[in-house]
Amino acid sequence: MGKAARKKNKAPKVRDVFVAQPFEGLAFEPELIALREFVPSATAKLPLKDGDREVTLATVLPGAAAAFVRTDERVFVGLQVQTRSSDISRDLGRSLKWALDAKPGDVLSVPDTTSAPAEGERLQDLLVTDAELDVTLHDNFDWWLPEDTEAEGDVKLSLDRANEAIMPTERLGAGSYWVLAGEKAHLRWVRPEPENALLQALARLSAAGELNLGDGSRYAGSFRAHGLLVPVWDLDPEAHAREWAEPAKQLGVRLEEALASLDSEPLNAAERRARDGLIGRQLTIR
Repeated sequence: MGKAARKKNKAPKVRDVFVAQPFEGLAFEPELIALREFVPSATAKLPLKDGDREVTLATVLPGAAAAFVRTDERVFVGLQVQTRSSDISRDLGRSLKWALDAKPGDVLSVPDTTSAPAEGERLQDLLVTDAELDVTLHDNFDWWLPEDTEAEGDVKLSLDRANEAIMPTERLGAGSYWVLAGEKAHLRWVRPEPENALLQALARLSAAGELNLGDGSRYAGSFRAHGLLVPVWDLDPEAHAREWAEPAKQLGVRLEEALASLDSEPLNAAERRARDGLIGRQLTIR
């Protein structure tokens, strides 16, 4: 085969552009990030634009599968998967489209991360973008199986291992979760605001001594996840999650007020120093 023929038969190279904020435009963007990054066992019904088949979004499926259909015909799409492309929204959209055509017992082990991008396959194309996500937390992974089904053999071993790894978790609000991680408790709060504005608001509260949830709490730092900033607070592990619900709500009010004040009141010197300190407190969550 000549050089010209080889060039003609060569598949076109696909330019895969990294999407830093894959869930942008979805009202429940913070919730998706929380469920993908640190919530252990949770499910939510996906608000589909078209079709009448019910699909359940899940934090993680058996074997970290991308999607599967249970034997009772319930359809699940998983967020915490084994591999990803440059656009997680596209990966999930493809898994969703696969699941809508799948049959009971079918499993999609990994999402399609290699096909060339096409129109209409991202979550923003397939879901009602302004809907809310009604999240249900579970203290185990028994929902992997249909009701009245007994786990046996390898399935039971996998289920037992997954259940043992769950850390107690409670939802305090949209994108806001209390978690008991061993001897420590934390509040992780995925915020929808642009990072620069959020850091300024946090700095304003910090300079005023209002960046905590009361006694037994302290601001620990923040980490970035899929284009949004996630502030983290250390909490007294002896206190129950419900004891932090009202303090978290009040902190949210103070934060909204601080964000609203930024247009008319630039940061003063003390607040700028506080912002510089917050920028230096980046965390790595494993």
